[in-house]
Amino acid sequence: MSGFRPGDPFLADCPARLAVELIADKWTVVVLYGLSKGPVRHGELIGLIGGISRKVLTQTLRRLQAHGLVRRHAYAEVPPRVEYELTPLGATLIDPIHMLTEWARANGNAVLDALDADTQAVAPGD
Repeated sequence: MSGFRPGDPFLADCPARLAVELIADKWTVVVLYGLSKGPVRHGELIGLIGGISRKVLTQTLRRLQAHGLVRRHAYAEVPPRVEYELTPLGATLIDPIHMLTEWARANGNAVLDALDADTQAVAPGD
């Protein structure tokens, strides 16, 4: 017996797997964290996040909006103004993101040390 049971989040037919795959995306957690302090414009998010292209940010925001985690609000102004904010569902991810961030701060050096040790163990010419 494998120990898995119906409803486990990693099984192919489980809806929870979709949620896990969504938040496992490279930019999802970073974008959600960028929205955690309140509504933000697209250009502001680019500056807050750093390293993300406008195209990838737009794709990420659209995906998060389609999954109910982000709300897009377009204001009827000239020039047009659009802000993004977390939905109540999206806000439920902020505490887990903070926990993951704290884990990364506490263990980041250990992860790098392990990577360095593994790289040295498989040195070229061995």
